[in-house]
Amino acid sequence: MDHWDEIRTAFQVAKQGTVSGAAAVLGVHHATVIRHIDALETRMGVKLFQRHARGYTPTEAGADLARVGQATEDQMSQLGARIQGQGETISGELVVTTLTSVSRLLVPALVSFQVKHPGLRVRFLTDQRLFRLEYGEAHVAIRAGGPPQEPDNVAQRFHAIDVGLYAAPSYVERRGMPTEDTLAQHDFVGQEEDLSRAPFMIWMNERIPRERITFRATDDRGLAEAVRAGAALGWLPVSEAEGMVEVLPARPEWAAQLWLVTHVDLHRTPKVQAFLTHLKTSVIGCA
Repeated sequence: MDHWDEIRTAFQVAKQGTVSGAAAVLGVHHATVIRHIDALETRMGVKLFQRHARGYTPTEAGADLARVGQATEDQMSQLGARIQGQGETISGELVVTTLTSVSRLLVPALVSFQVKHPGLRVRFLTDQRLFRLEYGEAHVAIRAGGPPQEPDNVAQRFHAIDVGLYAAPSYVERRGMPTEDTLAQHDFVGQEEDLSRAPFMIWMNERIPRERITFRATDDRGLAEAVRAGAALGWLPVSEAEGMVEVLPARPEWAAQLWLVTHVDLHRTPKVQAFLTHLKTSVIGCA
């Protein structure tokens, strides 16, 4: 890219708000920052910043340029992560992504893997969105639901989590003990959007009136905590239901199937293969 140094300088000025701040991040003299900004404004024929006593504020054109700089920096960071993942040693970063609700299952395996490989830096990203493995956002994704369909990803069946319907003792004391015949008379927790592919959520949405879903959250962990606090009936992994009242026991068709997903470019690298082997041994061995 022509003039990338100047664009990167403008991005840092917009991000830091001052010439001195940008110079410190870039490791250059503040005069170099000013020279880059002046040259870029002259070349583009537009003012990128409003100068004032407290620093620099991007104009509309400057804000547009900063967005381009941010996107380019993100892509370069992601590329770096992918390149690191192709190394022969088990070191550098290992980026793993999954749903928050799977953290209790995975974190012990991540910690024990890091202990075996002290040069490893672990980034554990939990979010509802699907991270883009083809852009280097993660080395390994653990996903729930049906088989992932992305053509450039390698998906392996991993582990099924048994799920049952539970109530907190405080809910049963307040509303009485539910039965399968009276479920529609009780309150439920559910996701913010009725788009979940989880089999137990599909089962609930087919049988429970929408108005009976009285507590909604965007995150699986938030839903579980609502059940434990007695807000309503809800779904919990059997392994995490200690102290709760079982309303309906786990059924095979409700099990949450987990998949190990990697990008084809990184799947065979030593670091990814070592982690996949360790994860399978650690989780399935104690399941």
